[in-house]
Amino acid sequence: MTRVWKKSDWRAKPRVQMPDYPDSAALEAVEARLSKYPPLVFAGESRKLRAELAKAARGEAFLLQGGDCAESFAEFSADAIRETFKVMLQMAVVLTYGAKVPVVKVGRMAGQFAKPRSAPTEAKGGVELPSYRGDIINELEFTSEARIPNPEKMLQAYTQAAASLNLLRAFSTGGFADIHRVHSWTTGFAEADKAERYRELSNRISDALSFMSAAGLNSDRIATMSTVDFYTSHEALLLEYEEALTRVDSTTGQTIAGSGHMLWIGDRTRQPDGAHVEFCRGVINPIGLKCGPSMTTEDLKVLMAKLNPENEAGRLTLISRFGAGKVGEHLPRLIETVREEGANVVWVCDPMHGNTIKSATGYKTRPFDRVLGEVREFFAVHREQGTVPGGVHFEMTGQDVTECTGGVREVTEEDLSDRYHTACDPRLNASQSLELAFLVAEELSNRREEARAAI
Repeated sequence: MTRVWKKSDWRAKPRVQMPDYPDSAALEAVEARLSKYPPLVFAGESRKLRAELAKAARGEAFLLQGGDCAESFAEFSADAIRETFKVMLQMAVVLTYGAKVPVVKVGRMAGQFAKPRSAPTEAKGGVELPSYRGDIINELEFTSEARIPNPEKMLQAYTQAAASLNLLRAFSTGGFADIHRVHSWTTGFAEADKAERYRELSNRISDALSFMSAAGLNSDRIATMSTVDFYTSHEALLLEYEEALTRVDSTTGQTIAGSGHMLWIGDRTRQPDGAHVEFCRGVINPIGLKCGPSMTTEDLKVLMAKLNPENEAGRLTLISRFGAGKVGEHLPRLIETVREEGANVVWVCDPMHGNTIKSATGYKTRPFDRVLGEVREFFAVHREQGTVPGGVHFEMTGQDVTECTGGVREVTEEDLSDRYHTACDPRLNASQSLELAFLVAEELSNRREEARAAI
């Protein structure tokens, strides 16, 4: 990024989806403290992720991005981190086998504390209060005091993110991620009565691992079979927090957002002249850009030029989120725009945000079939266009929640109240996440066979 840019330039731009703190002195004090804290991630890690994403853009890798819709202070625990990490490892093994390429693992973790909202206020029982915007800003409890933005919460978010990263790094390198152990967890899912269609693929993975062990290719001899690279990401929504953790890399002089390896700009905050685009254009982290139905071709051209002016591979990931039945209407025109501009991008499917409905029981939910439907449409459009489907982006958890309906466990609308724990949006549970990985693996395998037949 050679142009003149300062990390505070966003403050002169229009801001949306951000709180107005009533105590400016308290806010400044928190920002000053955060600016002295160590960064959570380092420039070399983000550069390595950019290189891996560049491979995904070429079809030489596949991105799996997943985790909480909004991380919670109250629900924070080592067990919860472990279970989500565990499911992502299982999904990655299945996807690796289906795609026959490495899977880039990026968690919506250690930073996903803020959430955009569809309205600035919400009403209950005739009382209207400011909306809950995530634990880094205010509190879920429906009281006037709880909904006041509190800058001190940024310090708690930092502490939780640091603890999460510490544990994730330990899990990644301490033997927990051994591929044989990970697949042994997956076989339990495939042996369930209603998971019969996934059993054959699971057995093929088992056979492949057995052959590798017999040939002496095991975790005792090959470190990459017992360790993984795992990256963190979140929506760069609360820019006071992002700016306070922004640092200059001592080895290159480049600017990095030290809050997470990868940041993304949401569909509600991607205004070309807005604060969020202004901040993200100046940091070297890989940047994701959510693309919903309202994304115009002109806006996309401007955004690609601003966020990736050097057209560097792995820098920009376009995350489509249209809703089942709408991908064919919107994705082809965006692909054509990218093709016309000659832009380097990673195409990723977020099948969650366009498929949220309100159930008859009053809970927000996402039907599994609609989530899967959007993924399949995403692959079909890329097949027709001759472009590369580079990854998937899920809101998910390793916990046994009942927030999305469907799947082999057949969660019904009546089941939603059993274990509905999300603070914002419904998440896939562990079983649904793994089932979706098997189904995406089928799409990747079919694509590989089609490419081989065309040679």
